[in-house]
Amino acid sequence: MNLITRDTDYAIRALMYLARQPAEEVVPVPVLAETLEIPRPYLRSILQTLSRHGVLKSRRGTGGGFALTQDPKRIRLSDLAAIFQGSIDLTRCILRDHVCPERSACPLRLRLLKIQSYVAQELSHITIADLLADGH
Repeated sequence: MNLITRDTDYAIRALMYLARQPAEEVVPVPVLAETLEIPRPYLRSILQTLSRHGVLKSRRGTGGGFALTQDPKRIRLSDLAAIFQGSIDLTRCILRDHVCPERSACPLRLRLLKIQSYVAQELSHITIADLLADGH
């Protein structure tokens, strides 16, 4: 079970890097890819997704790249997870294709739903600015 996928992790790392730059400074993808040690095509795809969702702006051509469009205090991890992973689901049964007849009364599922709710709430309180303040 991965709470944070690779795409979400790479997005967080890229946003933290961009948040450290002067306001609205455009950073080229090759610089980001080399600095963060993320394959350039993979990172470009992630950055384009963030741009489509209004988290980043992009500029093409010479001097092109990506920059933040939002204050890092407003970029929540829950929003990033939703963009790249969809909703958090810790209750996916190991019998994925077969619906368990005890699904609604499963004691493990009921406990996992509580944990899932807690995790979702906590992720909604963590921002890129928080992570920068934590020194990561």
